[in-house]
Amino acid sequence: MEIAVYILAAYAAISVITFVLYGTDKRKAIRGARRIPERVLLGFSFCGGAVGGLLGMSAFRHKTKHWYFWLINILGLLWQAGLAVAAALYF
Repeated sequence: MEIAVYILAAYAAISVITFVLYGTDKRKAIRGARRIPERVLLGFSFCGGAVGGLLGMSAFRHKTKHWYFWLINILGLLWQAGLAVAAALYF
């Protein structure tokens, strides 16, 4: 059970970072400033920050029209939830 807590804590930390990245990119888009590359946003979302990515998309209304952002965030959420459940059950 202990490893599951560490996994969830890591997901929470990465999700906070991801949420901030989405908000920062939205603000930069509005100002016409240099943007955060999509591969960075998608990478953080897929590698532990799917919850933050989905919340960032909703809260900032950012990247919601791009189907691949939805796909990567949902796939990331599925594997992240699966790993957390497996860790809780088997470790």
